[in-house]
Amino acid sequence: MTRQRPIILAIVGDSASGKTTITHGLTQLLGPERVTHVCTDDYHKFDRRERAQLGITALHPDCNYLDVLELHLERLHYGQPFLKPVYDHSTGTLVRPEYIRPREFVIVEGLLGFHSAIMRQFYDVKVYLDPPEELRKQWKIKRDTAKRGYTAEQVLAELEKREVDSRDFIRPQREHADIVVRFYPPAGAAPEQAGPHLNARLVLRPTVPHPDLTYLVDGAHSPSPGIRLELSRDGGRPVDVLDIGGDVTAGHAEQLEDAIWQHLPDLRPVREDQFGDYQDRTEVRHSHPLGLTQLLLTYHLLRKYSDAAQMPFAPPVAALSRLQTAPTANGG
Repeated sequence: MTRQRPIILAIVGDSASGKTTITHGLTQLLGPERVTHVCTDDYHKFDRRERAQLGITALHPDCNYLDVLELHLERLHYGQPFLKPVYDHSTGTLVRPEYIRPREFVIVEGLLGFHSAIMRQFYDVKVYLDPPEELRKQWKIKRDTAKRGYTAEQVLAELEKREVDSRDFIRPQREHADIVVRFYPPAGAAPEQAGPHLNARLVLRPTVPHPDLTYLVDGAHSPSPGIRLELSRDGGRPVDVLDIGGDVTAGHAEQLEDAIWQHLPDLRPVREDQFGDYQDRTEVRHSHPLGLTQLLLTYHLLRKYSDAAQMPFAPPVAALSRLQTAPTANGG
């Protein structure tokens, strides 16, 4: 009997770009009992106090055990357990490691998940979150003042300190994504006031097969002026761009959901009422663009899962590299 390996989705983006929100929705859609969550930020070498003393940010590769992350991704791919380090964001400290055993689906999210080719080969689907910087700044201030004990002034100072590393190490990872997701406010709306009315733009690169949404190109059959699909170019490469307006109605959103699932009806998740919600301080709010984005990513996970029996395992890179560096019989 062929052993089915876990299906791994990777979500990369800068701090406060929406990784946790996307991950939560996917977990609810698939069922928490079927999903293992791994945050790559847990692989920090230094705690918050040590980083301040050393003058290094958490975004820099030298501040993270990326070689250990590569080994652990290999174990995830082969369905093997391991002890994962844990970084407590609320206190900025390194705490007791966590025993991880991969379930059917694995969501890996964090800052540097696409940093090396070794990491990238273990992912089935790669997603990069790319909100406008002004919107990300507002999200980071709101989160870090509410959950991590910072003042707004401290958050702004930290953003300024991190900008060089964001430019050099985080944003270049965008080129490795299969799907680039950009939430952005409607024209003329302030980022902090857009809330559930944020638009979503998904760059769908041909590196993975996407559901057939070409009927959206035909204006006569387009479900809503708020949903459209266009042929475009991204970094010189041809791509499809799916735009979902923040004002899309529930009925039109449902039509797009049906279009996503029409080719895989047997895999349609039973928890569709669980997606699109997000926490805004103490209030739970709903966004159709967010929900449809989560649903499209869930489609990719389930499609990969249905094909997994025919999908090969990646070569054991870590083991091979150890063999290549071992001494030879001739004393080399």
